[in-house]
Amino acid sequence: MTDTDDLLPALLASFRGTLVERLGIELVTADAARVVARMPVAGNTQPYGLLHGGATAALAETVGSVAATIHAGPALSAVGTELSATHHRSAREGYVTATATPLHLGRSTASFDVAVLDDDGRRVCTARLSCMILGRPGA
Repeated sequence: MTDTDDLLPALLASFRGTLVERLGIELVTADAARVVARMPVAGNTQPYGLLHGGATAALAETVGSVAATIHAGPALSAVGTELSATHHRSAREGYVTATATPLHLGRSTASFDVAVLDDDGRRVCTARLSCMILGRPGA
């Protein structure tokens, strides 16, 4: 595991111009034990005004990938290999908040449980993300 103070500035800078920025995902807290981020429902809905399941899945993958990157440390990178998401309910307004906690932290793989809650603390989605730990591209 690594000191997140060294890794987070570069990680946050890497979000610029990506889907993370377009969806309005904001990192709330990130450390070796858990990663929390939130996303507005507004702008991330499907035509019926409900939170889009794909946006929710992208939020879940984001927090899990950040968690895997923290676990990997500054010399390595992490890429998602499998995402499973069960949508329990939707949201029409406010924010949804995702929390990733580790299920497995290995040398070459890491897996995370991700709970996505609405502003009232109701579970919107339960996801599981598996990541592969790799060398940094160009290193």
